[in-house]
Amino acid sequence: MFLRRTLLAAATVALVSACASMSAPKTVADTLAANPALSTLHGLVVKAGLTPTLQGTGPFTVFAPTNEAFKAVPQKTMDALAKDPAMLKNVLTYHVVPGKLASSDIKAGPMKTINGANVALARAGDFVTVEDAMVQTANIAASNGVVHTVDRVMIPPAKK
Repeated sequence: MFLRRTLLAAATVALVSACASMSAPKTVADTLAANPALSTLHGLVVKAGLTPTLQGTGPFTVFAPTNEAFKAVPQKTMDALAKDPAMLKNVLTYHVVPGKLASSDIKAGPMKTINGANVALARAGDFVTVEDAMVQTANIAASNGVVHTVDRVMIPPAKK
């Protein structure tokens, strides 16, 4: 009897602890902040003042360049982005499309980003590309959209 009560008490404590550790769904901005592989992108989102946007109602689909993707960007380009908030915001918003697109929802063709330019999307089976970037991890759920990590930083076309 004592063993049964002890096990029941331990199970109750474990259940209460598990429920307490469950958090509310994270926004896209919170999802970026929580992923160590996206720390460079998160820092740039903060610097560009885009956190409130990505915490908004959305929905958003973010093609999120990983830290490794940012390492491939020439230092001269990174320096220029650091000095020009408008250019930084333009580049970052080129990675965001309105709506919530799971990888299975992606169809080949152009899609307008929130910066106004189009990106070329394509899917072949489980492989998804956006411009010349390959989706590495798809369908990271957020309360206001979805995040797909990509292996390249995409630079938007020059505005005419």
